[in-house]
Amino acid sequence: MPEPGSKAYDKKRAKLRKKAEDQGVPDQHANEDANEALQEDPAWRSRGPRTERGRGPKGERPEGDG
Repeated sequence: MPEPGSKAYDKKRAKLRKKAEDQGVPDQHANEDANEALQEDPAWRSRGPRTERGRGPKGERPEGDG
């Protein structure tokens, strides 16, 4: 699924923002509302690091995390 920062996420956020603006919501609030709505949806949440490097230094990882 798309994640924050991806092109698909940005396109979806822009559509939600435009829809809110058309309903009379001020620009800044429309952007914040669209971003919050996408972050609450499990399909659009970040899945976390996908590489060894993304999990941080080996010595600082929680027990059992590699």
